[in-house]
Amino acid sequence: MKKLLIIAAMLLVAAAAGAQGLTPVKLNEPNKDRGASVMKALNDRHSTREFSTEKLSLQDLSDLLWAANGINRPDGRRTAATARNNQDIDVYAIMEEGAYFYDAKKNELTPVAEGDYRALIADRQASVLDAPVSLLVVSDVLRFTGLDAEMQKQWGALDAGIVSQNIMIFASGCGLVTVPRVYMNSEEIKKVLNLTETQIPMINNPVGYRR
Repeated sequence: MKKLLIIAAMLLVAAAAGAQGLTPVKLNEPNKDRGASVMKALNDRHSTREFSTEKLSLQDLSDLLWAANGINRPDGRRTAATARNNQDIDVYAIMEEGAYFYDAKKNELTPVAEGDYRALIADRQASVLDAPVSLLVVSDVLRFTGLDAEMQKQWGALDAGIVSQNIMIFASGCGLVTVPRVYMNSEEIKKVLNLTETQIPMINNPVGYRR
């Protein structure tokens, strides 16, 4: 725990430099013909907290992000449903080299902050630090109109859960491992990613290859 706090403090200092040393990552077109059947993926799905440190291939990373919340129709609708199609969900990829925003329209990762912030995602559970990428699911509840604050958070949490389920089913069917988590240092993550008060980190999924 002490070690994680020290690492987190160092990362916050590094965050001041922003994303100057990073460049956008152009993702591959998703391979929609891969993976096990839906029923087999469901049968094999389980949470794993032990990961190989090997980085994901660009194709695996591209397919993972598309499965999580990519665009699957010409009108811009997503692989993950959202309440009233408000598309309140944003996905961030937290990797060793930095934190990125998943831009589904451009099919690329946009740099947000240089540095390794996986310790902020791991928080009290150091076992997930080995995962090469953690997908952070954020709901911008301001995109819900006509709802009180409590209902906005409930709808945001529901939508985040759907994205997390997409991540888990993809991982199970395509040879990756993951675990859904709510533990994270949310306040410091919001500072690193420059999130607004209405952008709430809801859930994270560390993802990698089996150790």
